[in-house]
Amino acid sequence: MASRLHFGDDDFLRCRFAISPLWETQEAVRTLKRPDRHAYQAPWLRRIRDAAAGLDLAPLWLLMPRRGHSPDWLGAPPIGPAATFEEEIAAVRASDPEAAREDTARALACTPGALESSQGRAWLAAPARMIQGLADTVEEAWRVLIAPDWPRLRALLEADVAFHSRRLAEVGLGTLLPELDTRLSWDDRTLTLAGHVEYTRALAGQGLVLMPSVFSWPDVVTGFEPPWQPTLVYPARGIAGLWTESGERTPEALVRLLGRNRATVLSALTEPATTSALVHRLGLAASSVSSHLTVLRDAGLLTARRYGHQVLYERTPLGVALASSGQDSRPTNRTHP
Repeated sequence: MASRLHFGDDDFLRCRFAISPLWETQEAVRTLKRPDRHAYQAPWLRRIRDAAAGLDLAPLWLLMPRRGHSPDWLGAPPIGPAATFEEEIAAVRASDPEAAREDTARALACTPGALESSQGRAWLAAPARMIQGLADTVEEAWRVLIAPDWPRLRALLEADVAFHSRRLAEVGLGTLLPELDTRLSWDDRTLTLAGHVEYTRALAGQGLVLMPSVFSWPDVVTGFEPPWQPTLVYPARGIAGLWTESGERTPEALVRLLGRNRATVLSALTEPATTSALVHRLGLAASSVSSHLTVLRDAGLLTARRYGHQVLYERTPLGVALASSGQDSRPTNRTHP
């Protein structure tokens, strides 16, 4: 079985990347109930365990079947390339009640007994109230689970977009798409995702939104129904090191050469990141991080590249070689999605 997305001439001109804090919130909630997703998220799961225990996430979990449909209105494709959570949740609250009712009924049908449950009946009887109640639950999940770490998550997602945008310029869309995940293939203007469902959609001039995700790993997700824009959600690069603290990856030889904080900044840039993301991740003062980045860039160890309103710093080949020179060379079993 497979999902197939068929491209027309206009679709090649309307493909874009996007990041969605709403999607990450939804998928973080889903991850709490999915042990197969816990491998790379274990440090995060340990840290938020007590806070998550205070949330009532049962209504959201009822709409997240392991196999089957989840409501598109509640986790729609992003409305822009870098929409804020506030913008996305406002769009959720503005959902058409009748459309949301039909979409929710389809999701409930994927879980035995859910349509006939008291919760399911209440939602379908009062869809406007359902929309506001579920939006409140998602907003609380965002505040507790995602918002404290959003600078770090956003930096990793932006780094993925920057990398794949560069690959798109180098190799073109037909080569890029299969590089996003091994389950994707490209042939005769058709993108195929090998999986557990049979789904076909002609993009019909809407193009395709390409969206990296931290919490969707290891899944690749598509299947959004009209009128939603076709979207492909894939695991972001760098997930394996996302929750690794800087002290765990700063070689002592590099510390002796550059000093503790400067070596920490260089070592932390395993993926491109912004100044604010490094400040959040490393716990250093913004002025200190900015100064270290300037020195490292002037020394030829980093490059700086603008992405939207932010500047991403990335190690040069010399920076990579220097940061790697002090690392333990013994093999490791850690893999990268």
